[in-house]
Amino acid sequence: MKHWIEAARVRTLPLSVSGILVGSFYALSKPTEEVLTPTQVFSWKIFGLLLLTTIGLQVLSNFANDYGDGVKGTDNDDRIGPARAIQSGAISPAAMKRAIIITAFLTFLSAVWLIYTAFGLQYMYYSLFFLALGIVAIASAIRYTVGKGAYGYKGYGDVFVFIFFGLVSTYGSYFMFSKVVDLFLLLPAIAIGFLSVGVLNLNNMRDEASDRKAGKNTIVVKIGGERAKKYHYFLLISAMILLLVFGFTQQFAIDQFIYAIVFFPIISHILRVMRTKNPANLDPELKRLAISTFMVSLLLSLCMIYFISDVIV
Repeated sequence: MKHWIEAARVRTLPLSVSGILVGSFYALSKPTEEVLTPTQVFSWKIFGLLLLTTIGLQVLSNFANDYGDGVKGTDNDDRIGPARAIQSGAISPAAMKRAIIITAFLTFLSAVWLIYTAFGLQYMYYSLFFLALGIVAIASAIRYTVGKGAYGYKGYGDVFVFIFFGLVSTYGSYFMFSKVVDLFLLLPAIAIGFLSVGVLNLNNMRDEASDRKAGKNTIVVKIGGERAKKYHYFLLISAMILLLVFGFTQQFAIDQFIYAIVFFPIISHILRVMRTKNPANLDPELKRLAISTFMVSLLLSLCMIYFISDVIV
């Protein structure tokens, strides 16, 4: 059980639900024109299923990443960071493959339950769209490193993370509650997408040498470590600006900008990355940036419902 928990990489789970928090609580704070109160828009059951499905997708991605890199030999003695399950021999490739199939099936069931709860038969077109999106998300989580055409080995991992853990996670969760489009939500959705990509980019900067040797052509391998740092700064600084702009568009009171306090550890992280010469020293920054992303999302979510008196009903 210990090895399976390690393979699931529990520390990545808070990061994966960051967009769910923002999208869900935005729905709670923003009743649509068709309904009068936030509690008629928001549903704790949908919220719980969103969390369950997203965590399933993240664990699936982690299992598939462990399997794909393990069988390809990408995870070897040259890799920096904790040893993966297959790399260390703690879990066999066959057992991990079975776990991927089981996790994919359970995640699909959770997604179907979520879609039915959110849309039922009344919004059939929405149900079909999100069902297709769920299938694509599951397939993408597996194909990141698994198979000959694994897109993570071609530098497209950043795109997957931005779309599914930024736009889809944030905007998709809001739409499941409200059934309406709100373009303002694109600001935090893009921001969370950028921060999530930043975590992946940091991971790839740490593993640049071993990935290049193994033929895993991440964006970092393609553009080099120094340019990857500039890319990293762009992602994080842009995210902070977008989150501030979002607060102004929502006419937040001054105390609702308390989420900006998390910008200080993010800025401190950027400065540490600037000073770091040895990629191995970037490993502790992964946890710091992931926690910062989760905390800024959590605080922003709480700030959005700050003045909703019936949130506890």
